[in-house]
Amino acid sequence: MMNYDPVFYSRILTGLTLGFHIIFATIGVGLPVMIAIAEFLGIKRKDPHYTLLARRWARGFVITVAVGVVTGTSIGLQLNLLWPSFMQIAGQAISLPLFMETFAFFFEAIFLGIYLYTWDRWKNPWTHFAISIPIIIGSTLSAFFITIVNAFMNTPQGFKLSGRTIIDIDPMVAMFNPATPTKTAHVISSAYMTSAFVLATIAALALLAGKKHVYYQKALKLTMICGLIFSLSTAFIGDLSGKFLAEYQPEKLAAAEWHFETTAQAPLVFAGYIDKEHNVHYGLKLPYALSILAFADPNAVVKGLNDIPVDERPPLYIHYFFDAMVAIGSLMIVLCIAYLYLNRKKRRQQGKEVPRWLLRFITFSGPLAMLAIESGWIFAEAGRQPWILRGYMKTAHGATTATNVDWMLLMFSILYIILGFGAWTVLRRMFKTNTPEEELALRADQGGEHQ
Repeated sequence: MMNYDPVFYSRILTGLTLGFHIIFATIGVGLPVMIAIAEFLGIKRKDPHYTLLARRWARGFVITVAVGVVTGTSIGLQLNLLWPSFMQIAGQAISLPLFMETFAFFFEAIFLGIYLYTWDRWKNPWTHFAISIPIIIGSTLSAFFITIVNAFMNTPQGFKLSGRTIIDIDPMVAMFNPATPTKTAHVISSAYMTSAFVLATIAALALLAGKKHVYYQKALKLTMICGLIFSLSTAFIGDLSGKFLAEYQPEKLAAAEWHFETTAQAPLVFAGYIDKEHNVHYGLKLPYALSILAFADPNAVVKGLNDIPVDERPPLYIHYFFDAMVAIGSLMIVLCIAYLYLNRKKRRQQGKEVPRWLLRFITFSGPLAMLAIESGWIFAEAGRQPWILRGYMKTAHGATTATNVDWMLLMFSILYIILGFGAWTVLRRMFKTNTPEEELALRADQGGEHQ
């Protein structure tokens, strides 16, 4: 029988919580931007279809916020229960961004309430649109501050450690550490991107189901245009992230690319598998690509894993998560370009529709984008191992020694199943019994008055 290991169960429970939370957190960060864009277009073009998009997306947004609050609270609870030694050392340094994240959420929640209950109550519709801006600011800042905590764990600074006591703390230096710019930008941009593709999936499914209303066509076009813009920005920031890793976390970059020998003109390895002797099989090697990714120079020297102490090397399986993240991101860009090209061709040829095969691909864009988010998170967290606070504390030393973490894992698993099923059920009933066609007809009958 396997001996009880609190570190093992603590890692699983924390990973499960973050993996579940990130679904709702990602949508919670990106959806306000999409809502604001739709309402802006509705007012600017006097188009009720875009305005209705904003209304319906806002209703769904409330559900994701509610679930996100529960899972976010779970994360805060688990940080203290499962990782007491880590919080003892790092807690004082990360307390400011944790507080600011809470403040940003309340800021967002206040304006969200105002936004939801003031539809059609302003003579000038731009006044209502203006309320969406603080929601975007609050949700984005919430992601920014919580990501700073993770950035600090990767490149800790702004303090000194005397035994197990943290001294000479400079909260601002700790917050704005070297990982902050690229990590926060990548998280925010990818959240915007993923939310656009989740909404595109919903629109594509409706069109495939035979719903030809122009509402769905406009929804698909808007989300795919936004998806392309955010995908390109995410790819650009991802390139900057690669250069950050080469300078500050070379072991993570080397493990992700199965790069063992420190060499110039380093190739980038895509796909394949690796054996026990570290021989790569069936991998696609792109000459010079790793040197270019790391330093924007094909002749640059890239540090290999063999120059990293064995007990400080990340697990080699992060290569697959890195590849999945990059491959999905590239596929999303191609998919958007294909849609926009064929949609433009459709307009030139009256009566011609976007091919169903393309719509089927688009239906996978939302789940794939979310899979890329999860892969990126696993890559970031597993790639920092064996450290929980890089250079200061290893993960095994930060965990609790309690003997009931397995029961906590069971209870939280049940909670997440209930939350996931409940959110799905509420969202499904909310929109299935109240179709866009019915809402548009009702508002037309009412002369655009508030429902």
